[in-house]
Amino acid sequence: MEPNLLLLADAYKYSHYKLYVPGTTKIYSYLESRGGMFDETVFYGLQYFLKEYLQDVAFTKADVDEAELLLNEVFGRKGVFKRENFDYILQQHGGKLPVRIKAVPEGSVVSVKNILLSIENTDPKCFWLTNFLETLLMQVWYPATVATLSREVKKVVQQYYELTSDEKSFSGIDFVLNDFGFRGVSSVESAGLGGSAHLINFMGSDTVHASKFAKQYYHAQKTYGMSVPATEHSIMTLLGAEGERKVFEHVLDAYPQGILACVSDSYNIFNAIENLWGDELKDKVLQRKGTLVIRPDSGDPVKTLLKVFEILFDKFGFTVNQKGYKVLPDQVRVIQGDGVDYDSIGTIYQHLTAQGIASQNLVLGMGGALLQKVNRDTQKFALKCAYAEVNGVGVNVKKSPVEMNENGEIISSFKTSKSGRLKLVETENGLQTVSEAETGMDLLETVFENGNITREHTFEEIRDRASISTLIHA
Repeated sequence: MEPNLLLLADAYKYSHYKLYVPGTTKIYSYLESRGGMFDETVFYGLQYFLKEYLQDVAFTKADVDEAELLLNEVFGRKGVFKRENFDYILQQHGGKLPVRIKAVPEGSVVSVKNILLSIENTDPKCFWLTNFLETLLMQVWYPATVATLSREVKKVVQQYYELTSDEKSFSGIDFVLNDFGFRGVSSVESAGLGGSAHLINFMGSDTVHASKFAKQYYHAQKTYGMSVPATEHSIMTLLGAEGERKVFEHVLDAYPQGILACVSDSYNIFNAIENLWGDELKDKVLQRKGTLVIRPDSGDPVKTLLKVFEILFDKFGFTVNQKGYKVLPDQVRVIQGDGVDYDSIGTIYQHLTAQGIASQNLVLGMGGALLQKVNRDTQKFALKCAYAEVNGVGVNVKKSPVEMNENGEIISSFKTSKSGRLKLVETENGLQTVSEAETGMDLLETVFENGNITREHTFEEIRDRASISTLIHA
């Protein structure tokens, strides 16, 4: 069932046409990340919302009829929802939304506290429409935040690869962080948005829908989410603890070539590695034309991994790379998919490095912490009005609240907003938000105007913009 755009706003927004001061004809608002967990944000996801909800005829008379019935019940009275506002758009604009949206190119990495998007009405009678669309457009916070988080993890991975791993292994960085998050998200839509946001930075993913999403909404020229055969506990426990060795051997026979991941903690991960993988099945593992990726899935990640590697080095041996760190034979690697988030990844690499273990021995799986353990305040996204026109006069608008600090002193709040019509320019000190009247080329592009998408970005362009420029041989 197609969603009704007129029901995709916070209820209180339907009353605003009457609450703006008389004579209002223009509302201009902007979106920014006001700070948060990271100092910069990857902008991604707007094109999906434009295509899925806003382009062409955004709503019909039937949508207005449905909204009128429901909103009258929501407010318990008639008159708060004014259908004439929406009928006017149908009659005068054919159901196309009279707004202009400008945005930074998707995939751009923008330091916080800068404009990312602006929206304004193009019909003076539809001044109320600008912030009516806030509820929907604000949801771009989600894919942008996942893209940002994924990219920040890649920075950590890159740091430790450059410190501990051979240059020839750097091509594997794209597959270090694997998206295990489909089952943990709130919806299929979230899987598409968040899963594709991760694919801007990495290529390891079990969220198949993310690859389809990138092709459908961003013209991806290939499938970016790649995966491998892998077991789960329903497979490994089928014959009980006494049959674990038989299952292990069957798994190796089922996929005698290529990469194969095998969860090995069904009973005792250390016994499984020392006596099964590392002893009884050792020759079979080493003779495979491919890599067995052993997955511990319980316990403290750091303590477990250090013990796992200790046993693996003892059983399978190791070489010392040019950086002076231990590397397992190519036939054996480890994947950690339990207890993995941004903070634990840094801690894991830190401890492995201290024990002389090269980062190329390990890949990671990240589920809910990648696609679900984020919210709008992770990067403090906000959309605020910055300019209006009232009775033919332009008005620069801002909020400037105060708050109390820990000492009880009254100070300016971080929620203070920007004022006036804005643009984003490149300066010697990086990107900066300035008045539209100032010199400098505006990096914001008109992407939507009066029902039409005016600028699209391909997934390849987005990946290129978000790439980490310091990555060696990227």
